[in-house]
Amino acid sequence: MLSLHHHHHHHRLLLFTPPFSKPLNPKTLKPPTKPAHKIHALLQYNRKPQLAGDTPRVVVITSGKGGVGKTTTTANVGLSLARLGFSVVAIDADVGLRNLDLLLGLENRVNYTVMEVLNGDCRLDQALVRDKRWSNFELLCISKPRSKLPIGFGGKALVWLVDALKARQEGSPDFILIDCPAGIDAGFITAITPANEAVLVTTPDITSLRDADRVTGLLECDGIRDIKMIVNRVRTDMIKGEDMMSVLDVQEMLGLALLGVIPEDSEVIRSTNRGYPLVLNKPPTLAGLAFEQAAWRLVEQDSMKAVMVEEEPKKRGFFSFFGG
Repeated sequence: MLSLHHHHHHHRLLLFTPPFSKPLNPKTLKPPTKPAHKIHALLQYNRKPQLAGDTPRVVVITSGKGGVGKTTTTANVGLSLARLGFSVVAIDADVGLRNLDLLLGLENRVNYTVMEVLNGDCRLDQALVRDKRWSNFELLCISKPRSKLPIGFGGKALVWLVDALKARQEGSPDFILIDCPAGIDAGFITAITPANEAVLVTTPDITSLRDADRVTGLLECDGIRDIKMIVNRVRTDMIKGEDMMSVLDVQEMLGLALLGVIPEDSEVIRSTNRGYPLVLNKPPTLAGLAFEQAAWRLVEQDSMKAVMVEEEPKKRGFFSFFGG
């Protein structure tokens, strides 16, 4: 299904066109007409992104296989959305490997999970854990770590959950992000049931891409048409030496819209271990900025284009690979 093209490029540099600024009318989401000017700022701090589509936007975040940074993506994109002023509920539906609470540093505050809500042991609002730093970000875990889900728990329960969040008194969140199990087990199919858009996290290696391709097929079978991709752990030093596929190769192989490209960054591991998401780091790190850009594009239902640009590599910083 996947073929690996080998590009022989000596003076080619991978550049990205920055997201276009466009007014969005949720009623008529036609394909954007390209404006005459491009915005060259890496992050457009002069305006707030405009929320496209109907709220709540139910987005499932998944991957073809484990270990590619799916939960890290959920944590960082979710908090970026909260910092942009949107209300977010992140649901940890990866019941086998429940780690979202750890990444957010909220593990000690999860007293109740959705299982208790469904059993009638607590109310939904008691299971929602509000972030200490951003009160418009809430975490919801499906089950306790190391607990088995009851057989009856299925897509219906998640649909009920999303409906309950829509109907709650303080209003529906703008975004419901579902951190979903990797791959193609039954839990995966369950978790994508209420979603209408998906973010597929992959790394630029051939096995990760094959798995991502398979999952894309499953998502499409389930009626999720809006699938965008985040390519994580990109090492530009390796792309230059052709030891790693470029994001362009990845895009050619999967044929998906690109939501973001996240550089390999040692800060990611450090932030994971501290339970302090990367996007909150000051000063910002390369990966943190890239996650913020991805969140921005998610809000506006925008995507980026990876383009090859022929040019002599001069004294160009790392950001030339990421548009800027």
